[in-house]
Amino acid sequence: MLNIYFTDKTKYLTHEYEKKFWLLKSEPSAWSWSNQVKEKTTMWDGVRNYQARNNLIKMKKGDLCFFYHSVSEKSIVGIVEVVKESYPDPTDNSGKFVVVDVKTKSKIKQAISLEIIKKTAGLENIPLLKQSRLSVMPISKKEWDIIIKLSLN
Repeated sequence: MLNIYFTDKTKYLTHEYEKKFWLLKSEPSAWSWSNQVKEKTTMWDGVRNYQARNNLIKMKKGDLCFFYHSVSEKSIVGIVEVVKESYPDPTDNSGKFVVVDVKTKSKIKQAISLEIIKKTAGLENIPLLKQSRLSVMPISKKEWDIIIKLSLN
């Protein structure tokens, strides 16, 4: 979004960032929602896929992310907020990968399983179904709103 501001005969152009939405996958045995809640703010590290890395680089402070338990549970269980944009992953010796810092925002009232996502109209193109092995993926505002609505039922 482009905003134009006028002050005393001077015109300023600014680009206002539009909040984006994401889904972060984690194996509960490695990092669970309860770990996230306990730590409150943490570095999202260990991503070793280039597409997922590129998604981390695109994240901006204030973006919201669904926290998804992969492997055994396969459910969206919470929401985190990006509080620090990408910086080098200290666990990566190659220097090719990055992390973001995320802060616990809220628990989902009702966990949304992969099965529910598969059956819900409007979610048929969600990256979780199309690129199931990707650990960091964008979610459209429409998809975000559908999932939030499902979680309130």
